[in-house]
Amino acid sequence: MTPGDLNRTVRQWLHPPNPGEPGPPDPVDERRRMVREQLDCHARGITNPRVLQAMAAVPRHEFVPCSEAASAYEDHPLPIGLGQTISQPYIVALMTQALDPQPEDRVLEIGTGSGYQAAVLAGLVGQVYTIEIIPELAARSEKALQNTGIRNVFHRIGDGHEGWPEAAPYNGILVTCAARTVPGALLSQLADSGRMVLPVGPSDAGQELVMFERHGNKLTRSVLLWVKFVPMTGGPC
Repeated sequence: MTPGDLNRTVRQWLHPPNPGEPGPPDPVDERRRMVREQLDCHARGITNPRVLQAMAAVPRHEFVPCSEAASAYEDHPLPIGLGQTISQPYIVALMTQALDPQPEDRVLEIGTGSGYQAAVLAGLVGQVYTIEIIPELAARSEKALQNTGIRNVFHRIGDGHEGWPEAAPYNGILVTCAARTVPGALLSQLADSGRMVLPVGPSDAGQELVMFERHGNKLTRSVLLWVKFVPMTGGPC
């Protein structure tokens, strides 16, 4: 499929021809609305057609508690229990696009949470390695990923500051919780030309969403925007 074909396919999903009389909303329609109104280039600048396709495909309502399912496709984060949240769809799409994911990539995610971000990545790359420090969340997210038929995500319970060195290097590293400082172990596991995206800053204030890109022994740093994430736990005492 050429890039032009993919763009046309995404447009057809977002604006299906002859929709007929509107009926009760279903998850497919809700995902199309979410992508059309919250993500695409006319809304907030998510321009990568593969990312839009993945966001339109993953059933976000399967990754939130039943009490939040009706709000799964709304433009805000949602609680998932144990003091954690699922990021708003735009932030998931923005961070995913910033990684520039390729079909053969190996990606490390720190902070599995609900499993939704891992599910989006799984449709875009070859392998996703994801680490969650809270065992209950890890078990819940693994079940949700299995229930949606995703088989290329590998799970670990542990401290995300340490990364997953046995499977390194990674073409992309995505951190879904706010680190006070950038974990050096994660930077060391980033492949040449790889990118890492993470929020950095104290949990009681806004954080910078930062992207690092490795070029040999050199790292470039850029700030994408200000965000508000739950804190990254674990790390040195």
